[in-house]
Amino acid sequence: MSTRQFGARVQRNEDARLITGRGRFVDDLPLDGVLHGAFARSAVARGRITHLDTTAARALPGVHRVYTHADLGELDVTMPLLIPHPCIGHPRTQYPLAHEDVYHVGQAIAFVVADDRYIAEDAARLIEIDYDILPVEVDPAKAALDGAPLVHEDVPNNIAAHLVQVSGDPDAAFAAADHVTRIQVRVDRSTAAPMECLSTAARWDAVSGELTVWDGTQAPIGLRGALSSLFDLDEDKVRVVAPDVGGGFGPKIVFPYSNEILVPFAAKDLRRPVKWVEDRSENFVHMTHERTQIHDIELAATSDGVVLGLRDTFLHDTGSFIPYGIAVAQVASTQIAGPYRIPAIHVTFDCVYTPTVPVTPYRGCGRPQANFAIERAMDQLAAELGIDRFEIRRRNFITPDEFPYTRPDLVFADGLPVTLDSGRYDDALAALEKALDLDAIRAEQEQARAEGRMLGLGLSFYVEGTGLGPYEGAKIRLHPITGKAYVNTGLTAQGQGHETAWAQIVADQIGVRPEDVIVVEGDTGVFDWGVATFASRAAVVSGNAVHIAAVSARARIAQAAANMLEADPDDIELADGRAFVRGTTSRGVTLAEVATMSNPLRYAFNKAAQTATQFAPTARSTGKPLPDGERPGIEVSEYYSPPHATWAYGVHAALVEVDPVTCDIDVKRYVCVHDCGNMINPMIVEGQVAGGVAQGMGGAFYEKLEYDENGVLRNASFMDFLVPYATEVPHIEMIHLETPSPLNPLGIKGVGEAGTIPVGQVIASAVEDALSPLGTPPVRQVPLSPSAIHDLLRQARVNV
Repeated sequence: MSTRQFGARVQRNEDARLITGRGRFVDDLPLDGVLHGAFARSAVARGRITHLDTTAARALPGVHRVYTHADLGELDVTMPLLIPHPCIGHPRTQYPLAHEDVYHVGQAIAFVVADDRYIAEDAARLIEIDYDILPVEVDPAKAALDGAPLVHEDVPNNIAAHLVQVSGDPDAAFAAADHVTRIQVRVDRSTAAPMECLSTAARWDAVSGELTVWDGTQAPIGLRGALSSLFDLDEDKVRVVAPDVGGGFGPKIVFPYSNEILVPFAAKDLRRPVKWVEDRSENFVHMTHERTQIHDIELAATSDGVVLGLRDTFLHDTGSFIPYGIAVAQVASTQIAGPYRIPAIHVTFDCVYTPTVPVTPYRGCGRPQANFAIERAMDQLAAELGIDRFEIRRRNFITPDEFPYTRPDLVFADGLPVTLDSGRYDDALAALEKALDLDAIRAEQEQARAEGRMLGLGLSFYVEGTGLGPYEGAKIRLHPITGKAYVNTGLTAQGQGHETAWAQIVADQIGVRPEDVIVVEGDTGVFDWGVATFASRAAVVSGNAVHIAAVSARARIAQAAANMLEADPDDIELADGRAFVRGTTSRGVTLAEVATMSNPLRYAFNKAAQTATQFAPTARSTGKPLPDGERPGIEVSEYYSPPHATWAYGVHAALVEVDPVTCDIDVKRYVCVHDCGNMINPMIVEGQVAGGVAQGMGGAFYEKLEYDENGVLRNASFMDFLVPYATEVPHIEMIHLETPSPLNPLGIKGVGEAGTIPVGQVIASAVEDALSPLGTPPVRQVPLSPSAIHDLLRQARVNV
């Protein structure tokens, strides 16, 4: 008999293909007669184009076209504001190709199409561009001051958006407080740096009038809609396919990038396939960035550490445009209270334009910044009141009997008030304490300090709003020859393991092996309703849609098999690829036979179906293998729409040694307790959390984009922008809790961003604890490079 697959450590179906080099990415596509594109990009951060001459580029042999904005016709329009919000007083988005003005280094000015990439790159360098260079200010705090250079001349103080949210009575809370903690923290700018950079290929079929676009996107359905609108084509004439995608992390959901417009435009114009693949240098100055926020946060508390109120005022660097609206800042503002029962909250933010690459969500999307702010403040409050860091958190947790816990008037990204659905925060902290053995760690710290070694313990508790709507759907079809189940959704996968997780969900319902479930996603030609893969929503929204569809498919199979076996549908069981009458395995049929019998044409002409008719004499004599009113075939489509976000959570800790001479660090232990509700596949969950921690380590230590005073990115390569190697990512001791969400049938919560969120705070907390005997100032900024640690030590020496 089949065993239950949901919750099992099933090996991933997609791994064999990907790790043996048989993945198919955009650059692998064999398109006959393909031409190649290259962009000419701005060399200055803010300027007015005074001279643009493409003559030499157009004359280069092998060049087919050179496009500037003047060549785009009706496509020469500003791109849409993808997520509007009333607080965005000055929304600004960019053109596919720059007009008179440029707003950041790397902005696209011209697009060259040639016989190969080498010629296209050579031609792009022949384009003559002169600028009237304008003054810039890249620091968001300075850019928001009176008199600062303006990115957009009609936007006062560079403020794109301003939002105030108030829950409870903060003024009364601060008036009643025994103690107020005030700190300022900063998280710096970074980039997702996926292994596969942005990529687009397109082919226009002049006979059928169909446009096919292959794109390394997280949102093929959204991109199809954008292209359909821009090119004035019916949606059924536009097909967008996301093949294997080499990492997404958020920036690949933004649409449309210039390449996603120019490549299809050139293919349609030239009647030839066109391909463009971003190189790494372009990726640093073209694909969207994230992270920079500066928080001034205050906690009002009683003398025994109970937090009564919170105020947070922060600046969010949105870059030169705001295509994704306030998404990152809004998420940060609504997760600022973390897992704590804080009855009064006042949070204000300004989104500030700077002459830099635009900012959109990157793995974590505002959560790492909010976590860093609240957890640094909790550590500071504990220190000021002389209360243990673990204990002060325990005193402020939302308790299990308080769920669902709503923060009125804090509106999350789904447009609804923040409502944390379930959790066991105290249990998670207790599990962490047990795993760490705090008494042993504190003894180890004392011993290390006696030997002159700097050993510190860092701690961070986080929550993660996941599973945003509005909906996702799924289609399941049973193949009449093989009996395998084919599953389609509107999502894409960039490593999350959808092929395996969806297969496990379906396998449990229809009684097949996970490897006999074929999942095809990322293709608007096979499923064209849905949203996208982002915000830790795939398992919650699409996974539940797959589950609902699988339940429907099971009912259809049972009905068809009951007709074949002359039994009651309630007596039909499914296991091992067969349907049989409960209590006997001899009286049954295969799922292939069920699929064949439920399709009249297959029934008439397929020999397997003819063999199966021995179980359905009535059907054989009447020629009707299904009762009246039944649809032919085993094929169902279902949808799921969550009532609101569901909230995962966890707590991380790290034991870190800091070398006061080299200012290097060594992570001795890293322990993680995580709760994402019921787990579809614990192995996939662990992979997601571990991958998130690896990315978080980059943000904690290495990954900071450095702009100079002229707005030029100084470290736009992997020679200078450092990412952690496997040797820099610690072994992670992982502990699972499973507190089901009451909001969806599977009881699951998202996990995609969980590992990333707390790492900056964990490391900052650990470094601060390690250096505390030396009298170093508190850690208020990440990433923490050796130079940053050296500065802390220097300040301690100065203060002696």
